[in-house]
Amino acid sequence: MIESASKLSKKERDALDNNLGQSHNLKKVIKLRHAVALYVSSVLGSGVLVLPGLAAQIAGPASLVAWAILAVASYPFAYTFASLSARNPESGGIYGFAKESFGFSAAVVSGWLFAFWYITGAPAATLIAASYLAYAFPMSKFAMFVIAGVIMCLAFVINYRGIVFSNRIQLAVIVAIIVLLVTAVVFSFGSMKAGNFIPFAPNGLLAIGTAAALVFWSYLGYENVSNVAEEFEDPKRDFSRSILLSVILISALYLAIAGVTIGTLSYKAGGSVAPFAAMFSNVLGNYGGAGTAILAIVIIFATVNAYTAGMSRVVLAIARDRGLPIWLDHVDQKSGTPTRSLMLLSGSGMLALTLYYFFQVNLQTALQIPSGAAILVYIIGSAAGIRLLKAKVLQRIFPWISLILSIVLLPFVGMAAIGSIAAGLAAFVYVRHLSQPPKITYSILPIRVWPSVRSLCSAVVVV
Repeated sequence: MIESASKLSKKERDALDNNLGQSHNLKKVIKLRHAVALYVSSVLGSGVLVLPGLAAQIAGPASLVAWAILAVASYPFAYTFASLSARNPESGGIYGFAKESFGFSAAVVSGWLFAFWYITGAPAATLIAASYLAYAFPMSKFAMFVIAGVIMCLAFVINYRGIVFSNRIQLAVIVAIIVLLVTAVVFSFGSMKAGNFIPFAPNGLLAIGTAAALVFWSYLGYENVSNVAEEFEDPKRDFSRSILLSVILISALYLAIAGVTIGTLSYKAGGSVAPFAAMFSNVLGNYGGAGTAILAIVIIFATVNAYTAGMSRVVLAIARDRGLPIWLDHVDQKSGTPTRSLMLLSGSGMLALTLYYFFQVNLQTALQIPSGAAILVYIIGSAAGIRLLKAKVLQRIFPWISLILSIVLLPFVGMAAIGSIAAGLAAFVYVRHLSQPPKITYSILPIRVWPSVRSLCSAVVVV
């Protein structure tokens, strides 16, 4: 006779859960320090190397205003996603929020957009790292693509070993990144001159807005940690603490680097690589280019590694609900890793990288392709926050700020949004004709399943 579950100890209940649902269990191992490392690595990506110089070229010293504005504006994004995750800590992040708010169809569309973001964006990010390496050590185009592929494979292998191993690597990498960035800034202080900040706005005030639209991409990534919310040891406590620490740390680093880039006139050296190469020349002399290349590889590896972990949990969450083939609903019991989701994402990312090579897609286009998916995902997540977060004043205000900012930026994507639209339509077709959605009860809407088009219109207009 089976003993009543209410009479079992916590240890016995956990063991029973493991035996009954071996394909579903994820280990709760993420602590505060791991959460901060995931946030920093998700947000502090290639933008820290490229955008300080580009923004300064657009607005001059006034670009610091753009960085300051976005530093403040990034908190509503971070706060919204963290509040949603702490409220209901499940894997999948925005996918789960959309499911509760707008129904299964809209959730699957958001999840597929998330996957498309990773599949097309990870190769683009690794190509940035390879291009920095090629700046210091000239190499062929084929060699650059091989290096990009190696970075993606390394992220796959580390995540395949499990979230515990990945967290340890991520924490060590983030510490190394912060040390390198702070060292570059400190050693560049002596080369800064007050006269380099005059005139403050040589291209007018409108240029500040243009720079701000560009700088916005440096603050994407706060949504990624929501994807691993189920693996937090104490989500209600650690989400709020890790968000505050991460926003302060990331904003301080961005502002410091932007200030040094302007104060040393590094941004006038030309190109996107040269500003950081000039900074590192203050530390490493003639080896500044090599130092920049190493920093670029470390930073971008950290970003890809963090997103590989987060996105694999999104795919797992979708597969649990049959928004993707049931074969993907699997967690390796030894490592606690959704290994099949990892294989799907990494394999698809390698295919995208191969297509970039053979179709000679330039780096700018490769970066624009996932942008549409990123903004659409943010629109859905922000709209979900509006519907779900009612407890506090900030929880009611911040999602609106996030939604408005995302909608304003959407038109700037242009034709690059075609791929994202195609991914969304493919998800819609799959969920309507091929999958067997589970019977899910939604606490927010009386209608259990809405068509995705109606859901998204409701998110942006009716709310």
